[in-house]
Amino acid sequence: MIDTTGEDGHSGDIQVVVRRVDTHFADVVVIGAGQAGLSAGYHLHRTGFTPGSGFVILDADDGPGGAWQHRWPTLVFDRVHGFHDLPGLPLPPAEPQRPAAEQVSAYFAAYERAFDLPVRRPVRVRAVRSRPDGRLDVQTDRGTWTARALINATGTWTRPFWPHYPGRSTFRGRQLHTADYRGPAEFTGLRVVVVGGGTSAVQLLGEVSTVAAATTWVTRRPPTFNDEEFGPELGRAAVARVDEAVRAGRPPGSVVGVTGLPVTPEVRRLRERGVLDRLPIFDRITPDGVAWTDGRFVPADVILWCTGFRAAIDHLAPLGLRAPGGGITMDGTRVVADARVHLVGYGPSASTIGANRAGRAAVNEIRAWLAPAAALH
Repeated sequence: MIDTTGEDGHSGDIQVVVRRVDTHFADVVVIGAGQAGLSAGYHLHRTGFTPGSGFVILDADDGPGGAWQHRWPTLVFDRVHGFHDLPGLPLPPAEPQRPAAEQVSAYFAAYERAFDLPVRRPVRVRAVRSRPDGRLDVQTDRGTWTARALINATGTWTRPFWPHYPGRSTFRGRQLHTADYRGPAEFTGLRVVVVGGGTSAVQLLGEVSTVAAATTWVTRRPPTFNDEEFGPELGRAAVARVDEAVRAGRPPGSVVGVTGLPVTPEVRRLRERGVLDRLPIFDRITPDGVAWTDGRFVPADVILWCTGFRAAIDHLAPLGLRAPGGGITMDGTRVVADARVHLVGYGPSASTIGANRAGRAAVNEIRAWLAPAAALH
């Protein structure tokens, strides 16, 4: 307390409140505990980084599971496309009709325990800033972590993409995104327009069509269905195309744009029912539906936007990483503009198998990059 007694003898005490800001230190901070973040944590621990002082994983969710814990309950495991084991611990035998959100979350929780990964949650990262001493400050709602290197594994689930079309704000029905979808029951008896040409759009369209009064599927481009099995060659082609984009500093594109939509038994059934008779994207939204300039109109009670997601990397904005092309120029997992920062589960590694490989690659590069500095101490 400060004594502010004036010349007139009157005292005016001022209460000084000092707020304590917690600061923590770690060689490497990993942001995100999904597939990519856990893979990075495994390789950090395995190669000698000590949990806590050597590395820490900050996760914004209340529990394990990454984005998987938020998937809709009707997505059962045998409908999941291409899930791969994390390094060092295979996924237990799948229960085909168990919700994927439950099964994957339980697996991730077991993985964190098995390898003693230092996951701190819920911790929400607000911003990452560069320090004068060359380190990074990772500012969160639970204090600041100061690090020598950063592995960002925040994925895309928290950044659903809502495209703009004239009249969208005038629509009197309900609009929701894939991220909001919880199952088909709430669409019973309603007229639903599904927007988007990806795998999720087809899955949700198939579910909703079993209960809705009517469904209409619209996409910006004609969908490409691929009868070819998704094997290594097709996977490499997809990764190469996305890698080319991020090396040039462009935003990473959609994998489906390269591989096409897989023709599964479910897709064949939907074709037979006429559910996949697609229309080109509408020109405007009206209070009661969607309309085209040629005079066509489709009445709607619901618009379901299956329009994808964008990388959740706004917290990295203070580092100034974006290239003129709008993306972040990458060399593998390393950000070209800042060698301290690696992005995993981003661009060409935005798949479960890609995230595993990216975690290992990022750790190997960080070890090599930190080694000269360590030798000075």
